Amino acid sequence: MQTVVLKVGGALLDNPQAMDNLLTALYAFRQHARHKVVIVHGGGVVVDNLMASLHLPVRKKQGLRITPSDQINAVTGALAGTTNKTLLAQALHKNLNAVGLCLGDGNMTRAHQFDVDLGHVAHVAPGDATLLRTLLNAGFLPLISSIGIDSRGRLMNVNADDAAVCIATLLSARLVLLSDVEGVLDSQGQRLPQLNRGEIDQLIQRGVITGGMAVKVNAAWQAAKNLGGAVNIASWKNSDQLTALLRGELVGTTIQAN
Repeated sequence: MQTVVLKVGGALLDNPQAMDNLLTALYAFRQHARHKVVIVHGGGVVVDNLMASLHLPVRKKQGLRITPSDQINAVTGALAGTTNKTLLAQALHKNLNAVGLCLGDGNMTRAHQFDVDLGHVAHVAPGDATLLRTLLNAGFLPLISSIGIDSRGRLMNVNADDAAVCIATLLSARLVLLSDVEGVLDSQGQRLPQLNRGEIDQLIQRGVITGGMAVKVNAAWQAAKNLGGAVNIASWKNSDQLTALLRGELVGTTIQAN
């Protein structure tokens, strides 16, 4: 039985109806053949709102949030605290046997800083799968926030798409990246049904794919390469499409490893 890793972002978590649609579809999916599912989440909307309330600046570099030392505690509270536990509460309400985690729990990932200009921002590599496999085999739904811990014991902000790729690689799982758009769009705003590496590079060079979507597409391609299979980027807005997507049907944009 293959595990499915779903990545969801803050926009979904800030939309009660969308969250309800996802969790309802997820409950039905898990009831069928007892599928194993892991959710990896970001929470950029929650973080932005908190930064605004604290009058702290929001700065990004190549689609990644700059997280200085004086902001990492607030970011951790927003992601591993408020966002994670809000999602946990709603999942439990939907009778999903969920448990809230971060990337550092059970040494499931190893975080490493890669750009000092970004501050407490890290990439993560797969670590120990014991905790996740134990929870999945016991019927739990892990909800993992994108906060990691590096070798120096520092809290690190991790791009949620990169985090989802890491967890999917760790578990040899199918990966689905859920967004607030129906997939990757061309210059006319039309959905591209599939993309390979060459097409991705061309669209980025032409400025069609930029910012956070560029990070997402590159993460999806890396996951497809690591896992030896396609990765989907799709919308969480349509509950019927969510159900189809969970069942393995081609929805959104399929990122190919070639």
